[in-house]
Amino acid sequence: MVKTLQDTRMQLQRGEATSQDLVSEALAALNSPEGQGDKTFIRVYEKEAILQAEAIDKVRKSGVELHPLAGIPISIKDLFDVAGEVTLSGSIVRKKSDVARSDAYIVSMLRAAGAIIIGRTNMTEFAFSGLGINPHYGTPLNPWDRKIGRIPGGSSSGAAVSVTDNMAAAAIGTDTGGSVRIPSALCGLTGFKPTAARVSTKGAFPLSTTLDSIGPLANSVACCALLDQTMRGAPVQVLLDKPIGDLTLAIPQTIVLDDMDGSVAAAFENVLKMLSKFGVRIVEHSFSVFSKIPMANSKGGFAAVEAFHTLRHLLETDEPNFDPRVAVRVKRGAEMLGVDYLELLNNTAQIRKEADKITRNYDAVIMPTVPTIAPVLDNLETSDELYHETNLLMLRNCSFGNFLNRCAISLPIHKAGEPPVGLMIMGNTAEDEKLLEIANSIEKVISKE
Repeated sequence: MVKTLQDTRMQLQRGEATSQDLVSEALAALNSPEGQGDKTFIRVYEKEAILQAEAIDKVRKSGVELHPLAGIPISIKDLFDVAGEVTLSGSIVRKKSDVARSDAYIVSMLRAAGAIIIGRTNMTEFAFSGLGINPHYGTPLNPWDRKIGRIPGGSSSGAAVSVTDNMAAAAIGTDTGGSVRIPSALCGLTGFKPTAARVSTKGAFPLSTTLDSIGPLANSVACCALLDQTMRGAPVQVLLDKPIGDLTLAIPQTIVLDDMDGSVAAAFENVLKMLSKFGVRIVEHSFSVFSKIPMANSKGGFAAVEAFHTLRHLLETDEPNFDPRVAVRVKRGAEMLGVDYLELLNNTAQIRKEADKITRNYDAVIMPTVPTIAPVLDNLETSDELYHETNLLMLRNCSFGNFLNRCAISLPIHKAGEPPVGLMIMGNTAEDEKLLEIANSIEKVISKE
């Protein structure tokens, strides 16, 4: 049984564990020679975490009421600023860059809550891939089928493995085309991508200023809601449920159900039967608007042109030290003309309006988070063609939500012992609270089976 943040908080309150215990356990897992710690973290704050845990334990003993995250180890993706450090963003080309003058906004909010930042997690260089492969720092292996060696998903690769391997109680990642939801689905976690403007990106190294969003990877919907509240500086509130029998969910029939492997198809079909049994109304909808999104992105989309704007100087001066598979995607942005960008903006607005008209009739839209289980790492490392083909497949379903600026969450729906599979639930723009309540209800149905 997985441990939620609420479980950990109750252990601390009852005196069954201390923050020092939690940090010691996280560091033991991180430093284990049999584990994935060396590939999961780019930097570890061992001394700082131990000192902070000692201080929080003293405050807790004094009877002071603490924030629910106080004294709990949390990992952060390597693209968040930490004062006095260079933000590498999974690269080596930024090693000579200026140090950050202050913490990223979300880091400062986590610190204010008393969360213990255990370390900075590995990621795809500059967050520009859904596979999680990094040639500079290694690639942490998926917790499932580790002997064979499968990808963790990306770009928040280390974030996911830090949680699955008990090196952190939860992780903070970013999601520009699925980078929170993909690794969550492939590794058996819950991953929440909020509406883009919901959480401040101040102090986060950008991939796409239009699409970037910040979200948690954790062991439950309630965990994600707590982390989301904390990062926004919002009051901590108990997550409510939406009555499960009142829900109407739509399944798009365009693109998102294509190319499913047997494991994903079986898990998805099983969860549909479960939801129907509990009174959920499930409607198939053509959702043909999805077919317009690849066409709108045909010249590289927002990510390529906005990443090229950010990384152009580094490419000009130090391209040999880039991951070549990332560099080729970034350089696509150089091909986009000003008129192309304006056309993309116009098409995006029109497509979003069309999608809004469809989804206003449903509580949420559901689909597989990714259409296949985690691919084998070696195969992708040795073939550029397979790498790019698989990357597009991993990103496909999730990226629709980013393009539409929707909130979305991935829930694990596989049975014990089976390869991890994720169910994606996509809500309307800025209806994040409603989505979390729907996901909370669906999670409870899944846990009953």
